[in-house]
Amino acid sequence: MAFTQGLLAKLVADTTPAPLYGTAFGLFNLFSGVAVLLASVIAGTLWDAFGAPATFLAGAAFATATALGLLAYRTRHPAAEQD
Repeated sequence: MAFTQGLLAKLVADTTPAPLYGTAFGLFNLFSGVAVLLASVIAGTLWDAFGAPATFLAGAAFATATALGLLAYRTRHPAAEQD
């Protein structure tokens, strides 16, 4: 999170009109918090049910799925990588 939180906040600031900064950052932090809570619940449940290896394997599976999704997106939307 330390690596991406500042970048995502910059993205929110760059894409939001000035009068809506408070709302945009509020929603950004709400959804970030919900995502972190959900990830923590899933990781804790996996850890309790199957142990540490299952938790780390699930993390690797989610990371792999994300990387494949990004690769698929880039091949379908080549203009998106030119920014």
